[in-house]
Amino acid sequence: MRRLAAEHGPVLATYGALKLAGFAVFMYLLDAAGDFRDKHPRFGGGEHPWDVLGSWDGWWYQQIALHGYDPALEPVPGATGLITLEGNSAAFFPLYPALMRMVSEVTGLGPYGSGMAVAVVASFVAALGIHAVTARLGGRRAGLVAVGLWAVWPGSGAQWAVYSESVYTALAAWACYAVLTKRWLTAGVLVFTAGLARPTAVTLATALAVAGLVAVWRRRERLRRPLAAVLIAPLGTAGYLGWVGYRMGEWNGYSTLQDGAWAHKFDYGRHTLDVLSSVPVGHFDYLFAMPFEDVVGVGVVLLVPVLTVLLVRLRPPAVLVVYTVLSYLMVMGTQQIFGNVSRYLLPLFPLVIPLALAMRRLRVPSLAVVLGTAALASGSYAGYVLFELGVP
Repeated sequence: MRRLAAEHGPVLATYGALKLAGFAVFMYLLDAAGDFRDKHPRFGGGEHPWDVLGSWDGWWYQQIALHGYDPALEPVPGATGLITLEGNSAAFFPLYPALMRMVSEVTGLGPYGSGMAVAVVASFVAALGIHAVTARLGGRRAGLVAVGLWAVWPGSGAQWAVYSESVYTALAAWACYAVLTKRWLTAGVLVFTAGLARPTAVTLATALAVAGLVAVWRRRERLRRPLAAVLIAPLGTAGYLGWVGYRMGEWNGYSTLQDGAWAHKFDYGRHTLDVLSSVPVGHFDYLFAMPFEDVVGVGVVLLVPVLTVLLVRLRPPAVLVVYTVLSYLMVMGTQQIFGNVSRYLLPLFPLVIPLALAMRRLRVPSLAVVLGTAALASGSYAGYVLFELGVP
């Protein structure tokens, strides 16, 4: 027990302290502004400030945990605009609401309480995974810094909310660690499970396949275990998409639903380019424009290529590079509420590794000032801006 406390305690304490600081600022800003009281509980409002954390996508996850799915492609009567189908819970993958339901049944917390409990616990599991991966590349101190940086990432407000990002990131981080330690079957199972959490798990499955191919090509592994992992990995995503298509009576039902009900579709980056060419000149006349949130989003989108170059220069294992690059391209190539990109890119934890390796040389007081200030600021840019001035 002492060994576990010594090994994992600093990680949990670092992440927890930074998140609590940002969370406290977020709640203070919500209470000071008071605008959450004027909004519908489904759209960024509630009776108490913390109720905001269960709004937007969180509302849908709670409905699934309570009532399950009823997939259908139902047209909006008389619709001629962008949204032609009724919003449908089948757009949200099943792992997170299933965990919510299980926790609720055991603890009696209800959908909101169980959703928060799952997200918070998963965020600590993700922090441990990020530390484990980074520590293999740059030592324990770099691992701690990486955890701190992930805690204050611009989309980090979703880590402690009724959202699936923490669950997915935890699975992604530990799947990458399993690949690094040549636990191929474990990696395959983790990627399979991640595929039940978010559709972007296809990038994780591809990264696993590339890593397996490289290991076999360099004769570091025999074919059997990497091949088994590669075959298992995509079945979670494929299984859910197949089930949705079957229930909707259309093989591409999930994509049809995303496009018609949520205006999310793969457009090869046209919408992203529109935003990137509009925001810098002060134009906010594009689809789903939200000025405060989008300015943060543009900054994140432009920062990611820089961090990716720094990551590649470290020559890390292929699984980290492929996962990061493909995930970024998938997000950039999709039409969506642009301000959400800081949340969609939250699972790309390898991006913080080069910064962590550079910052590990700082003394503890300096690190405390840098990360502590960022944690306090995150209450605004990763909390209030995301949930109240935009749509997370």
